[in-house]
Amino acid sequence: MRRAVNPNHLLRCCPMRGHSSCRRCLCAAEGTVPLGPCRTIRIYIHMCLLWEQGRQITMIRGSQELSLPKTDSRGYVVRNQWSRTSRSPSTRVPSVDEPRSKNTSLKLPSSSTTSRTSSTSPSQQESLKQLSEEPSPPTPPLPSTPPMPLDSHPPTPPEPFSSSRRSTKMHENPEAWAHGIVREIRDSRDSRDSMPQRDYPRTPPTEWKAYTQRRSTYSSQLDQDCLSELPRQHHQREEEEDEDEAYWASVKTLYEKIPSCSRPRPPKPKNAITIAVSSRALFNMVDGRKIYEEEGLEKYMEYQLNNENVILTPGPAFRFVKALQHVNARLRELYPSEQDLFDIVLMTNNHAQVGVRLINSVNHYGLLIDRFCLTGGKSPIGYLKAYLTNLYLSADSEKVQEAIQEGIASATMFDGAKDMAYCDTQLRVAFDGDAVLFSDESEHIAKEHGLDKFFQHETLFENKPLAQGPLKGFLEDLGRLQKKFYAKDERLLCPIRTYLVTARSAASSGARVLKTLRRWGLEIDEALFLAGAPKGPILVKIRPHIFFDDHMFHIEGAQKFGTITAHVPYGINQKMNN
Repeated sequence: MRRAVNPNHLLRCCPMRGHSSCRRCLCAAEGTVPLGPCRTIRIYIHMCLLWEQGRQITMIRGSQELSLPKTDSRGYVVRNQWSRTSRSPSTRVPSVDEPRSKNTSLKLPSSSTTSRTSSTSPSQQESLKQLSEEPSPPTPPLPSTPPMPLDSHPPTPPEPFSSSRRSTKMHENPEAWAHGIVREIRDSRDSRDSMPQRDYPRTPPTEWKAYTQRRSTYSSQLDQDCLSELPRQHHQREEEEDEDEAYWASVKTLYEKIPSCSRPRPPKPKNAITIAVSSRALFNMVDGRKIYEEEGLEKYMEYQLNNENVILTPGPAFRFVKALQHVNARLRELYPSEQDLFDIVLMTNNHAQVGVRLINSVNHYGLLIDRFCLTGGKSPIGYLKAYLTNLYLSADSEKVQEAIQEGIASATMFDGAKDMAYCDTQLRVAFDGDAVLFSDESEHIAKEHGLDKFFQHETLFENKPLAQGPLKGFLEDLGRLQKKFYAKDERLLCPIRTYLVTARSAASSGARVLKTLRRWGLEIDEALFLAGAPKGPILVKIRPHIFFDDHMFHIEGAQKFGTITAHVPYGINQKMNN
């Protein structure tokens, strides 16, 4: 609407032209919106009225001044100018009877506005008054239009619609035409509102369900058009939820088919009897040890990594560990919540990368070893007290010596030279007496003063208990577990059996040994006094899972017969051998 001659300019550019759902225009017609119709429609109606009124005024003036036409120097008829911004009359239309001067002519109003009410009909004045009361946004004044020639006709506003009938009504009665537009908008909205609406069921808040549960209900009610309008993210979320449900359903089915794990939980460390075993004592790692000593650490680790899926063969402590697990199983049968059990810890200075092969071997043999200590070349002796170790078994005599000096019961494991059949339903442990279960005070007398002084000393101090040795605590642990079976009337079927195999003579020195065990409150199942005879043949009959002795002479003799032995580096015999 930049030019007064083309009032329909903005209307043609407006995307809302002729739109039947202009909510603002419709509400303005009903009186619910104080601002009235949208700006484009209001200006268009206003300009149509102005042009109709201007055409009528021009026709009146042309008929009155036909005899005396008043023109300017360019030949245009002098007429009033209209402005869309000012609605107050600035001049009035001159009458034919009004005297005029020869040099006077109609002056253009200074405000570029004229009166619209002086020459309009009452109905038109009332319509203009209603439009003037409606607020409109301020618009810049239009430039003045040059006078038109007398023989020219005012331009006809372009038809906003394709219908010729609507254009005719606009020229004949602009006010009725404007109200007709509003009426059509209202009728179109009423017809749209009268259309049947879909009723979707609403679930009360107390019955809200998850999206996956509601999806099946909604899918049967929504038509295909509504489903196509759902956002893409909802479909993606639905697919993800379906995948999650299918995954967890498959996992549930898998675990339902797998039988329950029969692996018992390990006991609490503060209640358990902790047995620390080195990797070389538990498994046969002679080949790896040879590579380490000849080619170095890097080659040793490379060898272990390349063979981590190769199962290690059993070592000297393997059968002993299996027997400990059998005792645990029997205790759990009698006492399901028992915590006073054996707990095996794999204590080794191997690197953590070697742990994979150790774990594979442990699982292959079904060993219940849950605690590992891999120190990566550092001595593991410092961790023994942290693990509350009761007994430490290793194939390295130096580490065993360090543990003995720390006050921890330890022994160096040696495998038998021959294969021997061992009992699988009973743990059998054989002990030497002096420097193993007892102190080495009697050994000092025998080494320094001979056997005669030794026999006299033992007879003199028969009622005086011997001092405890490094393995006395382990024998106490075994005796405590034995009493649990005795309490269930399982003495004859007890899975633990202890042996005392000593070189002492029963008649001269055996009484002090038995009285010492009685004073300690310990029971020994079998006592064998050999009076200096070899122990190997006797041990073959016993078939112990482990035999503790402080003399390497007896250790080597038992090895020849196939007995698994454990050397306890404690007492005067170690100093004399050094």
